[in-house]
Amino acid sequence: MKKTVSDSRRQFLISSTAATAAASMSTIVPSSALGLDANSSPGEMINLGVVGIGPRCTYDLTAMLKFKDVRCVAIADVQESRRDKGKELVDSTYGNSDCKLYRDFRELLDRPDIDAVLVATGDRWHAAASMLAAQAGKDVYSEKPCGITIEDCQKLADTMHNEKRVFQAGTQRRSVPNFKQAVEFAHSGKLGKVHTLHASIYQPVLDNTWLPAEPLPPQDVVDWNLWLGPAAWRPYNQKYVQGRWRGQWDFDSGARLLDWGAHTVDLCQWANQADDTMPIEYEPTEKNIVCTYENGVKLIIDFLPDPFGDRSPDYITRLGTCPVRFIGEKGWVETGDEGEIVASSPELQKQLPDSSKRVRGLDVGAHARDFFDCMRSRKMTAANQDVMRRSHIACHAAAIAWILNRKLKFDPVKEEFVNDEAANRLRSRPSREWV
Repeated sequence: MKKTVSDSRRQFLISSTAATAAASMSTIVPSSALGLDANSSPGEMINLGVVGIGPRCTYDLTAMLKFKDVRCVAIADVQESRRDKGKELVDSTYGNSDCKLYRDFRELLDRPDIDAVLVATGDRWHAAASMLAAQAGKDVYSEKPCGITIEDCQKLADTMHNEKRVFQAGTQRRSVPNFKQAVEFAHSGKLGKVHTLHASIYQPVLDNTWLPAEPLPPQDVVDWNLWLGPAAWRPYNQKYVQGRWRGQWDFDSGARLLDWGAHTVDLCQWANQADDTMPIEYEPTEKNIVCTYENGVKLIIDFLPDPFGDRSPDYITRLGTCPVRFIGEKGWVETGDEGEIVASSPELQKQLPDSSKRVRGLDVGAHARDFFDCMRSRKMTAANQDVMRRSHIACHAAAIAWILNRKLKFDPVKEEFVNDEAANRLRSRPSREWV
């Protein structure tokens, strides 16, 4: 008998409720106790450390290596093969062999000469590694999703404020021209009063099946305990460390909703000038999640059956991945990763800025530059901890509504669901003792 989505959700809730683990985090001495001045900017050269270097990190780091005032001095990764590839990239860029390698990222954080870290592990590690880095006196650029639970996002934002660290979420579309221009167009009033925002995502999924157990490799080859980190224990299988963790509830974020939602919902938050709040209602349907702000604006999170292929009829396929659409009384604008902006009428199209010089939505150059510049000025970044907190929590709230398959009300000030114990339990997860 074929399982329905409702059956899948029900089985997930039963298994997740039964799961227990001990919460723990390695003890890190706060930067203030080490005599580090959190308000001071780095010297002429910013020394960068990397925590987790897979394909996405390699993309990020390649852009960062181009900056003359930034030098990558160390890489930490639990996999020997990835450490070695990272060192080859860095050393070949600088023409030396100076990049130091670490299996345990805490050894990298112990180095007082490192000013900033790029956290680009799997999702399960982003929040914990970022918080430990901040407590060690480092500024942090974290790949998204920055936290796999609402509680993670809250604690991460609070830690950055408490430690007075500069933080940049890797939602780089905040710094990509066409997305910025589409948001500014919505703010300009040329669309009239904006009433509906569309954010594209994958079809959400719940999966916690285990791959077959395989012999554990030597710790220097793959440190399985450190790879799992805060996530629940399961037997080793090499496919996990090669990327098959994606879509697994224990390792991924919000039923995969945050893979794109961390970008697209974030852009809709920005377009609605809602960086200090989030929707107050979340109602799942078969094809989307309809979210409502206190001001009445609708945020519709659309499930795309073929997100990397034909995105019609809901979106214009040629505009690329991660499309968003902002609709007002006088028309709409839509944009995506290919850099073009399309308006609903020739009159509106004429008012849009020239998009002949396009930057793809995956490009991190301007976003990384913003981070390093803010390290010097000690100003808030484009995707700072507060921006991340609200947009990520909105994504998680939407995912929880989908998981429970019912309409939920949310208090954006208390950051909790209204009169719903089951939903509030899903704001956090037990954390495994990995130390």
